[in-house]
Amino acid sequence: MVRKRMAKDGDAAPAGEPRGETAYLKLKDAIRSGDLKPGQRVRESEMAARLDVSRTPVREAFRRLEADGLLSFAPYRGMVISELDHQAVMELYFMREVLEGTAAGLAAHRASEAEVSMLQEIVALDPAGEGSPAAVAGHNRRFHSSMYHAAHNRYLLKTLNVLQDAMALLGPTTMRVQGRSDAAKAEHAAIVQAIADKDPDSAERLMREHIRGAQKARLHLLAASENDD
Repeated sequence: MVRKRMAKDGDAAPAGEPRGETAYLKLKDAIRSGDLKPGQRVRESEMAARLDVSRTPVREAFRRLEADGLLSFAPYRGMVISELDHQAVMELYFMREVLEGTAAGLAAHRASEAEVSMLQEIVALDPAGEGSPAAVAGHNRRFHSSMYHAAHNRYLLKTLNVLQDAMALLGPTTMRVQGRSDAAKAEHAAIVQAIADKDPDSAERLMREHIRGAQKARLHLLAASENDD
């Protein structure tokens, strides 16, 4: 079996970019995409082989990912992709509701016509009900990321990006829950309409309701997982 690689053999770091930075970004992307899953053990030697680099930049990347909360040390196992317990999940969705609600309200104030048009296009192209859960989840991330940028607040954007890293530790997408993808698409459409109408109060309220719907779907997944154990 050929091992899946995150970089082609012989690939060098982009010009001017240290190998440690490249390793960090590629490993973070692998966690975000689910290629590296919560609870999975990661070894320096294996990651160095996958990235086609020496162990030194991987060791540097591990330190940074641990500081980000994406890697943890587990007794008798070594470094593993971090897992979130029930309380951490609840705290994460609470912060999503607060921050993304704020972002939606700001977007209603500040989004340009081009940004509103892009959000409308993203909703129109949403493959909900037809695409795979992974494809729908990817489209969902694109919607939320575009909305963050439309808020035009660099500090809020930075905080939301950190939150998105933590979201990667939740495991399977909530788009696997029956009916969630169609509901999310309708919720996105309502949020974008409020942004287009320049109605910040409605945009924030609708986004908060959207995040609470996502939280409910997440709790269904967690309960199903616990019942399977």
